[in-house]
Amino acid sequence: MKDPIIQLSSLGFSKFRLRFMLAACIFTAQAFAQSNDVMTPIASPVQSNAIELGTGPLPDAKAQESWHSQYGSRFARNVTVATLTPFLPDANIASGAAVIVAPGGGFRTLSMDNEGWDVARALAKQGIAAFVLKYRLNQTPADMAAFQQEMAQMFSGTARRPPRPDPAEMATRLAPQLEDSSAAFALIRKRAAEWKVDPDRIGMIGFSAGAMLTMATTLVGKETKPAFIANIYGPLAEVTVPADAPPLFVALAADDPFFANGDFGLIKSWHLAKKPVEFHFYEQGGHGFGMYPKDTTSTGWFNAFSSWLKMHGMMKPKA
Repeated sequence: MKDPIIQLSSLGFSKFRLRFMLAACIFTAQAFAQSNDVMTPIASPVQSNAIELGTGPLPDAKAQESWHSQYGSRFARNVTVATLTPFLPDANIASGAAVIVAPGGGFRTLSMDNEGWDVARALAKQGIAAFVLKYRLNQTPADMAAFQQEMAQMFSGTARRPPRPDPAEMATRLAPQLEDSSAAFALIRKRAAEWKVDPDRIGMIGFSAGAMLTMATTLVGKETKPAFIANIYGPLAEVTVPADAPPLFVALAADDPFFANGDFGLIKSWHLAKKPVEFHFYEQGGHGFGMYPKDTTSTGWFNAFSSWLKMHGMMKPKA
């Protein structure tokens, strides 16, 4: 193959100028990658399809919802009013199954692109109706510098073994979020005919804190009864499995600093209870890989999840 510099120089560009342009492009890309890690405040994006869930404003909230960009994704924080955004498939490929998508962010932020809207769009392309849950969050400082300091403290000392979750504690600590997820299930079932969704085939997928919410919704939710659930790099501590526990899909990277240091008791609990469970433990991927394109096999989690949904009959209309 010919040197592209030589090929382009034959079109009238000097080699020196082309090499300078190439070096400038590389420098710009490197600078962008570095600046991409910085939390940058942005205007709240238009969310015209978002539906308020009616769970009310977060009690005693002082800071109001704001947005920032980081890692090429948009994040919401200080969410005080919960919403649900539908991503509906084309009618000719709709299977009737639906998924509530719960982004993560330590209950302080929500990774709306990487773990929310991008996931929902990918599911809708495969015929699954997807609904992104923007649940209410714990309050954080309105000032960006103070917020960054708080997040740095949260991420320090992450290599620890997560404790076994206590249902009563989950119900109390995650009360607003559980109220939001329950309202999401109720709204989808209420509008199932309009959205062409089978009310008995509504599942939930969560990422990190969203995975915690997914598990709490399953373990202590009263009327939600998800048809299937997915825990993507969430805690895997042992639990008491409900008698009506749904099929469970789990994906985690071995170098995850938060949840790769336990004994995977959640998998064991589901398996011993003779409930369907599938576990993908990737060598690399870190925490928060979501829909980001990476050079690790963790990127394949979505295809594996899609195959799992297909195996459980969620990719085609119910006979």
